[in-house]
This record gives sequence, structure tokens and C-alpha cells, in this order.
Amino acid sequence: MSDSAVPEQLAFEPGLTGAIDHLPYGLAVFDSELRLATANTQYRVGMGLPQLLVLSGTPLDDILLFMARRGDLGPGTPQVVADQRRRLITAEPTTLTQRTNISGHQLEIHTARLPDGGLLISFSDVTDRARAETALEQVNHTLEERVNDRTRALTLLNAELEKARAKADAANHEKTRFLAAASHDLLQPLNAARLYTSTLFERTRGTPTAELASSIDASLNAVEDIMSTLLDISRMDSGALKVTRTNIDILDLLKKIEIEFQPLASEKNIDLRVVGASFTVRSDRMLLARVIQNLVSNAVKYTRPGGSVLVGCRRRGDSVRLDVIDTGIGIDRHQHQMIFTEFSRLEQGARIAPGLGLGLSIVQRILAALDHPMEIDSTVGRGSRFSITVPLIAMAPRVPEPADATPARESTQLEGLHILCVDNERSILDAMSGLLENWGCEVRTATSLKEIAQLGMLEGWVPDLVLMDYHLDQTSGLDAIEWLKQIVGGHLPTVLVTADQTPAVRQLAETRGTPVLNKPVKPAALRALLSQMSKQL
Repeated sequence: MSDSAVPEQLAFEPGLTGAIDHLPYGLAVFDSELRLATANTQYRVGMGLPQLLVLSGTPLDDILLFMARRGDLGPGTPQVVADQRRRLITAEPTTLTQRTNISGHQLEIHTARLPDGGLLISFSDVTDRARAETALEQVNHTLEERVNDRTRALTLLNAELEKARAKADAANHEKTRFLAAASHDLLQPLNAARLYTSTLFERTRGTPTAELASSIDASLNAVEDIMSTLLDISRMDSGALKVTRTNIDILDLLKKIEIEFQPLASEKNIDLRVVGASFTVRSDRMLLARVIQNLVSNAVKYTRPGGSVLVGCRRRGDSVRLDVIDTGIGIDRHQHQMIFTEFSRLEQGARIAPGLGLGLSIVQRILAALDHPMEIDSTVGRGSRFSITVPLIAMAPRVPEPADATPARESTQLEGLHILCVDNERSILDAMSGLLENWGCEVRTATSLKEIAQLGMLEGWVPDLVLMDYHLDQTSGLDAIEWLKQIVGGHLPTVLVTADQTPAVRQLAETRGTPVLNKPVKPAALRALLSQMSKQL
């Protein structure tokens, strides 16, 4: 087509045609008959067209067929593919497509129908943008993979931590169960030994043998304290230690501790004194006593012969401060925290006295449970002061409690009391029988319900009271009590005697109205309980 055949509105001045060659994108204009009116150099180069196909008047169909034969427009028969492309760009007012040219550049192609029916085709090279998008997509994909990998790793780690936690919980439970079982097995012979020594002491009162029995009993008390310590650690670690707060005459408690440690202090030529006024404080009597016992024991243990240990109490506002002061070896302030670690002992202390290093660890745990703060003031070579702050209730006149020693047989309320003792350990039965008979009781013993039935123990003889062990060979003591109540009929006072000090056993016994006496049985506690129950018969 000659220049004269180009519609007037599509005729380009030579200067304008030269100007569009400087545009940064390709441009081509087709007239209403879809013949090329003009195109810039970027269009020819970008489309990869020969010079003949960018001459004015070249039909769009020729250009499309050339590109189709070259494969630019996709797979298929060239003529068919070219016709499909022509229909697409002429049927729509505008189109937008992307295609890679023969040079490997990514082109973004725009087409637009002109008002007179002509066609405008333009494109821009978006290779850099496409590469950036591809790179960004790859980064996002990599980031997503990394996030997924990290999520999987965290999930796996959490699963492993959960397994470790479950394993630790199981191990802690097994440790608690083992200590309970081991303590039961150890407390059984200890219980029998204490009953035997109490009987021996009563029968030899006023003789040198009685002093020997008293010494044996003191040694057994020490063993019991160790066992109680192990159980306390187990219960504290498992969260099973329960605090029972009551009003306590603190001076009376300190005096009992003085009596307990006076023989040891005298043996080491140590002056042990208790001073202070009588205050009523609020705390757990047993746990607070355990704390003070540990502190006094350490004070006596680590004070050299000729030294002194002072145990006292004084009011501080609405609290009472308990002090255990010694003239012992002292503790360097940098080692204060170390002494509360299990099985940790200072070198100088280890040379002076044997031990496992559990005492102060238990003190710290118990005080945390009681919420009683403690202070330490110590100077190496001069001594130490351990101070505990306890809530004050009121000033109270000191009323001493009954002595723990077993009273004489005369003037007892237990004379003629029929007592049935059931325990699977024959040694415990023999020791218990000897003690009760010494109090004037009529006692029958059995190791099981089967033995009671076989020996006809209840024929013509009805017990006034039953002392029942909890761990029997074939049943529990609580179930055995129910069986006895059915056999005897009516009301049958019973006491559950057990080395199992778990809250579950005590709670189960309380729901059945059965008091509990823990092993090793303290004769004074047993006698007090029997006297109380005998009044209700």
C-alpha cells in the first residue's frame, strides 16, 4: 500500500515517525482494514520481524502468520493459530498478554481498538520485572519452606518435650511410690522395736536396764526422723505435703526441743539454753518443730566442745522471731545459698560431723510451704544465727503439755479392756500385745481374718476395741474392719494403724469414721487414744 492509501488520520509526518522511534516501548498502528500504518524500530526488533513486514500497508494477517509459523503464538497449525490470535485482538476493545520473544525477553503486549476501527499494538519489555517477581516468588517459596521446616521442628521439639515431661512425671510418681513402699517395709520392724523398748522401759523402770531401753528408744527416734525426712521430701516434691495450721505455744515447743537435744549437747560439753516468753503463734506444729529440730541439730553438730547454743523467741510487731544462735564454725556469706542444696556440704562442716546434707534443704522447703521467712547472719569462726518469723496470735501463759513418757500402770482406764490386734507382722503383734497387757488390757492377736475365723477367736469373746493394720496380705484393713463389724454386730470401735501416711488413706479412713494412728506407733499417743475411746464405751 502506498502512502496515499493510508487514511488521512493515520498518516504520520516524518518528524513524528522519527520521534516514536525514541519511545522506550514498541508501537504499531493499523488502519481500519488492519494494515500497518506505522511502527517504530522497537516494535520490529521486539517482535523479531523482518524489514519487509514493517513496511506501511503490510496486512496484520501476514505478520501474525509469520509469527505463528515461528511458534511465537503457541502450538498448532500456523494458519489456525494466527486466525485465533486475530479474532482475539479484534473482538475485544483491549487485550493484555505476556509472551517471551525470540531473544528470550519477556514482553507485555497491549492491544486497543481505535474509534475508526483501526488497531493500536504496543508492548514493553518487562524482563527485569518478571525476573524480580520470579526471584520474589522463589524467596517467598523458600521462606514458606523455612517456616514450614521450623514449624515441623518446633512441633517435633514440643512433642519430645511433652514426652520428657511425661517421663519425668512418671519417674517422680514412681519415686514417690517407691519411697512410700520402702518406708512401709522399714517402718514395720521399727514400729515393733519401739513397742518392745517401751514395754521393756515400763517393766524395768528405775533400773539400769530402763536407762538402756530409753537410749535404744532415742536411737529409734533418730531412725524414725530420717525416714520421716525421706517421706517429707517425697511428699514435698510431689505436692502432697499438706499444711495444717493451729495455735501453738512456741515456748513450750522450744522447751521440748531443749529436752530432746540436751543429752547430745551435754555429751559434747555444749551449753544449750532456751530463753524467751510464752507466745501463741499460728503455724503447723509438726512442720515448725521439724524446722527447729534441724536448725538446733546443726547448731549442736557444728559447734565445738565448750561452745554454746541459744534457742529463743522474741516479739517483733505482730510476729515472733525464733532464733537459733551458736558459736560454731560459721558460714561464709558467699556460701549461704549452697547450704540449702541437697547433698551439698561445706568442706569444714564435713570434717567436723557426718551427714547427708539434707537438713537445711528440708528446712527451706518446709518454710516455703509455711510461708515463714528466714534470715541468716553468720561469721566464719564466730558462729551463726538462723531466724524464722512466725505470725503472732497472742501472749499466752505457758501451759506445759503432758510428758511423752508412758505413765505407770496404776490409775489407768485401760484395765480389763478387750483389744483385738490384727497385723500381718507377728513381731509387731507380739510387741503390741506385751505393751497393752502391761497396761492391763486383755489382748488377742491375729495376722489375718482367716486366722480369726480358723481359731474361733470371736466365739464367746467380743473385743471392746480393734487395732487394725492397713496393709494385710489378702485385703485392706478398712475392708477387714467392715467384715468384723458384720460378725460382731453393733458398734465396734476401731483404730487403723498404718505406715502409709498418704492423704488418700487418711481421707478414706475418715469417711468411714475410723481414726488413724501412724507407724511407728508412739506409746504415749496410743495410750491417749485408747483412753479417749474407752470413755465412749
